[in-house]
Amino acid sequence: MLVGKPADSTIRLNHTATDYLAMIRFIKLLGRLSLWTVLLALTAWGCAALWFDGPASRPLAALLALAYALAALALLVKLHPRRRAVAAVLILFAVLLGWWLSLPPSNDRDWQPSVAQLPSAEIHGDKLVIHNLRNFDYRSETDFTPHWETRTYDLSRLRGLDLFVIYWGSPSIAHTILSWQFDDGQHLAASIETRSKIGQSYSAVRGFFRQYELYYVLADERDVIGLRTNHRHEDVYLYRLRTPPARARALLLDYLKTVNRLANQPEWYNAFSHNCTTTIRLHASAAVTSIPLDWRWLANGHMDELLYEKGVINRDLPFAELKSLSYINPRAQALPLDGDFSNAIRQGLPPRPAPPAN
Repeated sequence: MLVGKPADSTIRLNHTATDYLAMIRFIKLLGRLSLWTVLLALTAWGCAALWFDGPASRPLAALLALAYALAALALLVKLHPRRRAVAAVLILFAVLLGWWLSLPPSNDRDWQPSVAQLPSAEIHGDKLVIHNLRNFDYRSETDFTPHWETRTYDLSRLRGLDLFVIYWGSPSIAHTILSWQFDDGQHLAASIETRSKIGQSYSAVRGFFRQYELYYVLADERDVIGLRTNHRHEDVYLYRLRTPPARARALLLDYLKTVNRLANQPEWYNAFSHNCTTTIRLHASAAVTSIPLDWRWLANGHMDELLYEKGVINRDLPFAELKSLSYINPRAQALPLDGDFSNAIRQGLPPRPAPPAN
């Protein structure tokens, strides 16, 4: 028995060494597959960038995208050692990315009437003056009379902040609009959108590329909300936020800083980093407090669930009941789109939660 022990020990060592080498080979294989996946994803994105943001001529854009894909694949297959091939593909991508990042946004295009004017703001102490506030008269989604107005607000009378969550398709994706409430009955709604040219429609895929300028609609609720409830027939929910007036004011001023900057320095919209909801988070983080990351900032159709968990909206009711009571379409569609619209759609809503003591 004593003679057999060294052999048993050697066998165990051999098994351990074999398992270790197999694990190393698996890790290396996984690393190669991950690297190839990343490189192919970068190449696919580069082709899409050339297609969407390249030459206006579709045949030429397609030719450039194909040439880029073939060049990247040829480098990966033909160039050795592998490190040189990877480095060459990354350099090729960096050149394309540099071109893409250099594409300039513009405020001088043939804009659709709904985004034809850029809003701006003047702030003198508590006096806020908004220029080019949108307050259209709609007969249908596409038939309307434009009205761009100048309105004055007293920031000392700011009392609350509300959130509209608007669904038009998937329950996981929504459009979000903030609206500031003043105790004189005024509401100032802000919707972060794309600025589209005449003949250009919104595409979720194009939204990830340099196809649309970033646009802030400052509007009367009868315009920006009534359009969605009464003419587009989208599902609209209204939540009153537990935001103290001082924080609501700080958030509004941060919004208006961007509004004024965009009037002089246009920026690109991006469906991932600068959309209607992620931009709200950026403003809130800059003006109020640090906002933790959560997957629902991207799947923003669930944003109301996140706010409910955090106590930002009313928690006196179960969430399903709160959401049902927050659905405003029946009230909105029973109303004329007149000056009492904002007050009427708030009838029967769950009350605003009390702000924190501090």
